[in-house]
Amino acid sequence: MFCNILGKIFTISCFGESHGKVIGCIIGGCPSNIKLSNIDVQIEVNKRKPGISKYITSRKENDKIKILSGIFNKKTTGAPIAIIIKNNDKKSRDYDNIKNIFRPGHADYTYWNKYKNIDFRGGGHSSGRLTANIVSASSITKKYLFKNYGIVFKGYVKQIGKNKILFESWDLINFKLNIANIKKKNIIKKYIKYINKIGDSCGANINLIIKNLPIGIGNPIFDKLNSRISYYLMNINAIKAINIGNGIKGIKYKGSKFNDIITKKGFKTNNSGGILGGISTGQDIKISIFIKPTSSIKIPQKSINKFNKKVKFIIKGRHDTCIGIRILSVAESMLSLVIMDFILNFNSYKI
Repeated sequence: MFCNILGKIFTISCFGESHGKVIGCIIGGCPSNIKLSNIDVQIEVNKRKPGISKYITSRKENDKIKILSGIFNKKTTGAPIAIIIKNNDKKSRDYDNIKNIFRPGHADYTYWNKYKNIDFRGGGHSSGRLTANIVSASSITKKYLFKNYGIVFKGYVKQIGKNKILFESWDLINFKLNIANIKKKNIIKKYIKYINKIGDSCGANINLIIKNLPIGIGNPIFDKLNSRISYYLMNINAIKAINIGNGIKGIKYKGSKFNDIITKKGFKTNNSGGILGGISTGQDIKISIFIKPTSSIKIPQKSINKFNKKVKFIIKGRHDTCIGIRILSVAESMLSLVIMDFILNFNSYKI
């Protein structure tokens, strides 16, 4: 595989499998003298940790991180930073009955046809568990970007299944469901319990915002801010679509309504989502992502196996009823990685 490195200047390389000994990442291109401790990384990793709520997977991983290199005197040195997380709560036997089956919605079919030798336990290298590496790396990027530019990454779950959730206030964020509406909390809880009870899963829609991004981030033609944001986010398992600004809603508008009028005090509206010509305008970057229902469900399914025979099967194991709840922290983290890469590139143009 030649596809495990993300980024141009600030890079992250991921390794490990869902049921292997460890997962981890190697971070390259990190500026020196950034204060970084195990606690800094752990705080971010805990945001996506499994087993902390009855509304997500019951797999209980401590996700205790360990920094192996790149830190001296509690600061980054500029050398590659290696971080690992042990896999403790593995139940590989749950996959024995389906090890030769191509599970619908999973990467089994494509991985097998491409590589032939794959780790079937928990999805192996294609598992969403590896997103913990992305969150680990974001402990550096979020800290650096906030300290030096005041850049903040925020998000909330806008819809779960058919349930639309009106945003009320950032102060009302429920961190078990990642919704910003107290009135909807019990409705969503009941809905997730019901979906889980029948052995099925549901999708989600998440809104993301990047605040305080300077004007001028992004490049013309083939390295636009919106194109790279999309590229980074689409590397997260289960994300199937992305909308920037009012891109989807805007097809109903006339140009006279969609255009963001510029005044001496700034823009009157933000239909373009803070990006024009692939470059940031200084407004909030507004993104919406759409997450498919979790592929692992407990309802009996039909498929074929490696021997091209028809099979009926049930997936065992512990899986998220709605993976969108935990993807929020991963998406925020991924945004911080792409912005860090752009910022370091942006600074290289300065004389």
